[in-house]
Amino acid sequence: MSRETEGHQADQGRPDDDRRDAPVGGRERTFGGGHLIDLERRAIRTLIGRKAKMSDDDSSTSSVESEVPEKEEEEEITDLSNSDVCTKYQEASKIVNLALQGLIGECIPGAKVLDLCKFGETVINAQAGKLYNKKVNGKAVEKGVAFPVCVSVNDVICNHSPLASEEVDPLKAGDIVKLDLGCHIDGYISVAAHTLVVPESKGDQPKDVDPKLGDCAVAAYNAMLVAAASIKAGNKNDAVTEIVNKVADSYGVNTISSVRMHQMKRFVIDGVKEVALKDPTPEELEAGEEKVSECTFEQAEVYAVDVAMSTGDGKPRPGVLRTTVFKRNVETQYRLKMKNSRYVLSEVDKKYPTLPFTLAVFEEERTAKMGITECVTHGLLTPYPVLHEAKDSLVAHFKCTVLLLPSGTTRVTGLELPEYFKTEKKADEDVEKMLAEIAAAAAKKAKKKAAKKKKKKSSS
Repeated sequence: MSRETEGHQADQGRPDDDRRDAPVGGRERTFGGGHLIDLERRAIRTLIGRKAKMSDDDSSTSSVESEVPEKEEEEEITDLSNSDVCTKYQEASKIVNLALQGLIGECIPGAKVLDLCKFGETVINAQAGKLYNKKVNGKAVEKGVAFPVCVSVNDVICNHSPLASEEVDPLKAGDIVKLDLGCHIDGYISVAAHTLVVPESKGDQPKDVDPKLGDCAVAAYNAMLVAAASIKAGNKNDAVTEIVNKVADSYGVNTISSVRMHQMKRFVIDGVKEVALKDPTPEELEAGEEKVSECTFEQAEVYAVDVAMSTGDGKPRPGVLRTTVFKRNVETQYRLKMKNSRYVLSEVDKKYPTLPFTLAVFEEERTAKMGITECVTHGLLTPYPVLHEAKDSLVAHFKCTVLLLPSGTTRVTGLELPEYFKTEKKADEDVEKMLAEIAAAAAKKAKKKAAKKKKKKSSS
């Protein structure tokens, strides 16, 4: 997921950032400026094989003509200042929301987690396949799944996308399900996550929802809303962390300590700018936990606003479920020893060179499971571990994508909070004021959209 892990994901920012994140569970490492790589550009080159093109010398060209410097190729604008880029984010967002809505309807008693994952990815690929089918410079536009569909049940927090040979028990009424997925169009990524309770049967509303779960879900959803509103040009990440913790305290729940919000760029799902849900304690700092570096949000940026909360201690832990989601570290190279490992890496480099994938995509599951270990050991792949809360803890997870446009921050993914999540608790006065402003803006937008739709219908 934009990712919830016990550490940071490997990624690079601009050359002057002079840092990169370590793989899961590791500590942040720093490098000299001479060794830095701009991951965004590297990812794009890796995926579409971009190379600078030089004109062939004509045999009749004079020596004087050959000395005339060539005009540099104009650099492509890949942020929101480009209207075409903005449109691609919007289209990917529509697909994400559609896939979420479809999955919610499929979460009924007896549904298999593996089938739900396949269903979600089928929706994403089918819808993306309808768009941008004209080749650009002779090459097809890349599009489809940006983050594998994950279905995490009850105390499982995130990143669960099982293999066919390791299917878990089917869903039952009352299960708490966290859905997490992403779509991209030409490398421009939109992500979302949603929490629901499995009803008695399709079309029904869940009954007797635990009030503590209501507190947790409302807290997580409201924290996502105020965090999204706070991520605007000129603001700093520590202010977002502060307001998220205010919300958690008001509802008597804990944020999941390992969850991070990330900036997203073209073909980069976990960018270098990030927001922690919780600052590490002195004890955690002493144990080696890294504090998130301060950053300032800028116009034309894109962020995954990721919030997970729990009635437990908020400290994720590994469980028995296999890690199946990984991402290629495009800046790392190593000569692998095992044939299976070389096969896995070769397939990843061809099909999933920059964005996360699941082992389920490999036809030879046994070969993939054998080969993945050496790739992870040598830093070629970063794992997204399946994280758990303490047994009997209640977990809620919501995520949306925001675009920092000239008109302000716009939330483009994420569904409404299910009505059956209720609480009698209130946030503090400042947060309640923000929530009221957000609700008023949403109502105004919905009214305007309805009027536009009515006008269009009457004129047709």
